[in-house]
Amino acid sequence: MSSEKEKTIAPLSSSSSSPSVELCKGINGLDKVILRESRGSSAEVYLYGGHVTSWKNDHGEELLFLSSKAIFKPPKAIRGGIPICFPQFGGLGTLDQHGFARNRTWTIEDDPPPFPTNTLSKAFVDLILKPSEEDMKSWPHSFEYRLRVALGPGGDLMLTSRIRNTNSEGKPFSFTFAYHTYFSVSDISEVRVEGLETLDYLDNLRNKERFTEQGDALTFESEVDKIYLSTPTKIAIIDHEKKRTFVVRKDGLPDAVVWNPWDKKAKAMADFGDDEYKYMLCVEAAAIEKPITLKPGEEWKGRVELSAVPSSYCSGQLDPQRVLQGS
Repeated sequence: MSSEKEKTIAPLSSSSSSPSVELCKGINGLDKVILRESRGSSAEVYLYGGHVTSWKNDHGEELLFLSSKAIFKPPKAIRGGIPICFPQFGGLGTLDQHGFARNRTWTIEDDPPPFPTNTLSKAFVDLILKPSEEDMKSWPHSFEYRLRVALGPGGDLMLTSRIRNTNSEGKPFSFTFAYHTYFSVSDISEVRVEGLETLDYLDNLRNKERFTEQGDALTFESEVDKIYLSTPTKIAIIDHEKKRTFVVRKDGLPDAVVWNPWDKKAKAMADFGDDEYKYMLCVEAAAIEKPITLKPGEEWKGRVELSAVPSSYCSGQLDPQRVLQGS
């Protein structure tokens, strides 16, 4: 590990009551950063993929799903956590599925350009990705992608992406994007999603045909792969059995993907357990229907904030109407 890398990360504090950031080795010797908040919540980020693989609350309960069969070996993407889909979501283009950001090793950035709003969090890491010569062959655009992963004092997880076009010859570029978040749930049949009622969606299981969602909260009894359009800034995932509600707040990301592979697809994936579909749900803050276009020098910002609260606390505040109208 270079001394430069060592300097970028504050040493792990000897006092467990203060926030800390630690760089260490993860599975198969891959570098990872562990963020810890003073009340006990934590997150882990692998430099490979700029990939959050763990987010735990202050009781040490894991909130993200990571497949027991996930393969931590480049160039394979890690199955679970929060893969970053850039510069292409899914197969919507000429690149490999979901683009290349999740298959590259990111660098820790010591001194990123200042954020317009500073986070209260002291447990955060700044990563940067620039294209390799190989990337330029398949996607001939120069860019700087800065990612900040931060853990808030209350245990909220915040991911902020800033993507800048650094092409020198005046070429704009367009991209699609998603934070492909895998939430851990107790039983998919006991989960409902609020905030997407009555919205239009593209159904990936029906050739991306456009439909309108019914007026009820989403529930799950078979495979689902939908891109909801013009979604509210706040979406709730309610896990009845755990009495836990995840709240997804997003900014700069108009779309939301909802995905569960169900049993047949689960069996067909080598890096996914046959029954694991029961214990996960992807709800992904995304920009897909209308690709983002940046002229040289322009920067785009897309942010997601994830929180987990007891459902009893939420039931009054997160009725569908309030989710759609709320901040």
